[in-house]
Amino acid sequence: MVPPPSLLAFALASIALIVIPGPSVLFVIGRSLALGRLGGLLSVLGNALGMLPLVVAVSLGIGALVAQSAVAFTIVKFAGAAYLMYLGVQAIRHRRHTAVTHEATPPRRSHWRSVGEGMLVGLTNPKSLVFFVAVLPQFVDYQAGGIPMQLFELGVVFLLLALTFDSVWALAAGTARAWFGRSPKRVERLGATGGVLMIGLGGILALTGNKH
Repeated sequence: MVPPPSLLAFALASIALIVIPGPSVLFVIGRSLALGRLGGLLSVLGNALGMLPLVVAVSLGIGALVAQSAVAFTIVKFAGAAYLMYLGVQAIRHRRHTAVTHEATPPRRSHWRSVGEGMLVGLTNPKSLVFFVAVLPQFVDYQAGGIPMQLFELGVVFLLLALTFDSVWALAAGTARAWFGRSPKRVERLGATGGVLMIGLGGILALTGNKH
């Protein structure tokens, strides 16, 4: 197990990183503006679940190999960027339908779809992989042994903290959407705004995140 002092230090460092608006926060805000509080929360859950395989990969040493491979890293980076842009375009295309049905109960299939889309974003976020590869080992007690398990524990702590704080962003953005929702036209604009945010985030991800 990770020593308590190291675990506390890692938790504090993770909180400081998570609360600063970054790609994950922009994704959550964009989804919440486009889909509402429930859609935002489901996206947060999916995003966290999508990062779980990255934590496992880092624990087993696979993550470091991917991060050091220019080809593999570039493939992951552009796949994630393209998917974010796709979600943004879909949000803009369906903004009128969203405005009309924003108060209706979403079908069960759409819930799983929101989670699945969030998972794919979390899985293809190269910044998360680089963070796990670069930061997690710094808080491991190498004399205590069980390095893979310690890395996994730290990764799970980060995911739980991200799940908590990103949910706050989702609720805040979703509440703002509900307040604007008194006018279908405003909801339509908010859905388009969420789409633009995701397209912009995809563009930033494609142009940055160099492995060096």
